[in-house]
Amino acid sequence: MLAMNYRGPYRVRATHKSDPVIEHPGDAIVRVTRSCICGSDLHLYHGMVPDTRVGHTFGHEFIGIVEEVGSQVQTLKVGDRVLVPFNIFCGSCFFCQKELYGNCHNMNPQSTAVGSIYGYSHTAGGYDGGQAEYVRVPMADVGPIKIPDDIVDDDAVLLTDALPTGYQAAEMGDIEEGDTVVVFGAGPVGIFAAKSAWLFGAGRVIVVDELDYRLEFVKNYAQCEVVNFKDVGDMALHIKKMTDWLGADVCIDAVGCDAAGSVAQTVTGRLMKMQAGAATVLHWCINSVRKGGNVSIVGVYGPTFNAVPIGNALNKGITMRMNQASVKRHVPRLIEHIRAGHIDPKQIITHRIPLEEVADAYHIFSSKLDNCIKPILIPPRAHEVRAVTASVGK
Repeated sequence: MLAMNYRGPYRVRATHKSDPVIEHPGDAIVRVTRSCICGSDLHLYHGMVPDTRVGHTFGHEFIGIVEEVGSQVQTLKVGDRVLVPFNIFCGSCFFCQKELYGNCHNMNPQSTAVGSIYGYSHTAGGYDGGQAEYVRVPMADVGPIKIPDDIVDDDAVLLTDALPTGYQAAEMGDIEEGDTVVVFGAGPVGIFAAKSAWLFGAGRVIVVDELDYRLEFVKNYAQCEVVNFKDVGDMALHIKKMTDWLGADVCIDAVGCDAAGSVAQTVTGRLMKMQAGAATVLHWCINSVRKGGNVSIVGVYGPTFNAVPIGNALNKGITMRMNQASVKRHVPRLIEHIRAGHIDPKQIITHRIPLEEVADAYHIFSSKLDNCIKPILIPPRAHEVRAVTASVGK
């Protein structure tokens, strides 16, 4: 099959790999019809996440058609159209029972640090991802979700990570009616966090980024105010000026370890890797939120150390919440929002690129070329129609 292949920082290519096979009776094989490049993939692409191995296939946002199922799979059959949450989880451990699917204790030998994620570094289990023609999907009775007939593919693929993560970012902010919410980052997750903040009752939403085209997009898509941090001397001071000198009620970090905006953080976190990425936005969140306010973190940081002003957080009485999104918990509600017209995920897709051109796709997205907001990859076999006989489904 054709698949994205990681060759080292800033080096990816489309190459041929062996087709995945059923390794456990609970597995399924899914033929990919849509996959995305995520901002979290760029952390891997930039060499920011430890134990990202040459030869690995990225891609934790994908949907497809079930091609084969293991002997113990009961909920799926060949031909089902499914979206696959980026979390790989067992459904039965202590954490899964609490719907903390991103913290599953059974699917990753390093689960004390992180759960399992498709197409991420080996710290997240080392499972190949969906930037390929086929994917092996473990725990097929637990993770994949059948896509309703009225949900189109372009909406469904954004339900695998970007939309649920943005939605959970707003949820973890414990937004109360009328709150001022500041979202740092106008990438796809930040855009969805801003849009979701209104659904939780925000009275004012402000998005911060450095790229004018992204700020213009989120302003129109999420009907919010925007700030270009390149035009601001002191971010925390600027937010306080905008909020009667109190600070925001809720600040959301939708950026993570690749953040720009601080020379010291960039040098120590991104260039010298003395800490687990640039903690610029963490500083901005802690210093911009009001006393007693909430900080929600969904931006990805590598293990294990970051220089964070925890004393400021303590003295201000801030509540900080963070996690990988529990995608399966959010999907039913988000489908309701899509059906009701409250949110139209597919509007953020700006580029549809053949899988064969994955190297160009990463370059465009990473370098913020051509006003790129969200690229999706289309595998060569995405539009194949497989004849399913009655005997196959038995």
